Amino acid sequence: MRKFSVFLILVALIAGMAGCDQSTAIEIHDWYDLDAVRDNLSGSYVLMNDLDSTTSGYEELAAPTANGGKGWQPIGSSNEVFVGTFNGRGYEICDLFINRPDKYNVGLFGTVYFGGAITNLGVVNATVTGYMWVGGLVALSVGTVDNCYSASSVNGTDYIGGLVGGNGGGGAISNSYSTGSISGRSSVGGMVGSNAGTVGDCHATASVSGEGWVGGLVGSNYEGTVSNSYATGSVSVTHPTGTAGGLVGINHRDSTISYSYSTGNVIGEEQTGGLVGANDGGTVINSYSTGSVTGNRLVGGSVGANTGTVTNSYSTGSVAGGEEVGGLVGGNSGNVTNSYSTGSVTGNNSTGGLVGYNSGAVSNSFWDTETSGQATSAGGTGKTTAEMQETTTLSDAGWDITMVATANDRDTGYIWNIVDDETYPFLSWQPTV
Repeated sequence: MRKFSVFLILVALIAGMAGCDQSTAIEIHDWYDLDAVRDNLSGSYVLMNDLDSTTSGYEELAAPTANGGKGWQPIGSSNEVFVGTFNGRGYEICDLFINRPDKYNVGLFGTVYFGGAITNLGVVNATVTGYMWVGGLVALSVGTVDNCYSASSVNGTDYIGGLVGGNGGGGAISNSYSTGSISGRSSVGGMVGSNAGTVGDCHATASVSGEGWVGGLVGSNYEGTVSNSYATGSVSVTHPTGTAGGLVGINHRDSTISYSYSTGNVIGEEQTGGLVGANDGGTVINSYSTGSVTGNRLVGGSVGANTGTVTNSYSTGSVAGGEEVGGLVGGNSGNVTNSYSTGSVTGNNSTGGLVGYNSGAVSNSFWDTETSGQATSAGGTGKTTAEMQETTTLSDAGWDITMVATANDRDTGYIWNIVDDETYPFLSWQPTV
């Protein structure tokens, strides 16, 4: 993460330029018009139609044969940042090709700086390859990305995201999504490689693979926030010490994940979780995961390794590992409160229904002894399925919970809802079944 922070500082020092102030937006009709954006990085632009392989300028500027086989040259760089506005108006940029494996800041846009904004734009059927900070839409952003999406193949080494490679402090990504295939080495995310800003109301269905800090939505969350978001794609890590999470690979200190969930299956090695691989001093609140989790050490249905806080969260997926394996948390030296797990749990050493290994605090938290196949846990209280589905089990433990008539009813005046004697507790904000 040090490289990421230093890079942002360099961008800030270099980019002393005026913001966007144009009374008339410049229309983009073809690839030549799009290429001309780099000549005025503080301009205001509107896309007038889809751009694809049949649009004028494609062969010269964005095809696999363009620029000596390197394809598209990203708009903006570390010393020439985009501070204008680009409104896609719901149109798509299709068939984009970039092959610059030795370059930083690779994407349709290279760097979007403070004041810059990309909105209402889709990038479809793109193939994007770079070195560090690589994204289907934007390589590095400290500006605004809103109502955008990418359906692409994105590859690189570090800070690789389906939509945005790195979202820096002050950067905001909202109402956006990503799908496709995303691969890299470290800080690899289905939508965002590394986040130090805000990600809200977003989702990813991309399949994601890497060596470490790999997440279905965000690879590494560093002093950033992820809220009201979800991921459904598969996540896999092959490095012996690789960290993988269904939503976020690693959630660093002063980082928060809230009102979010993941459903994809996660295969990792060390620090593997259905929601978060490693919650390294961060906060996970009001969130859940349902995918199956397989790893070697520190494997949890929700969090692989927790040194932060996990509260009002749950997991239902099966968990299998070698040592320090838990239905909710593999290894805990932080705090776990008002949470539960129901998935089957199998492991060789330090295996528990809720927590595999614990040197922290676990309070008012439960696991299902029947569905988990585990009678013991390093923390929490074991209950039968019937007991887990009784309102009084949770209310007596101080949970903010109320009964509702059906699983599709919601009483958002409480954190938790339950259909008494019929369902496990569920979060009042979560989608209906």
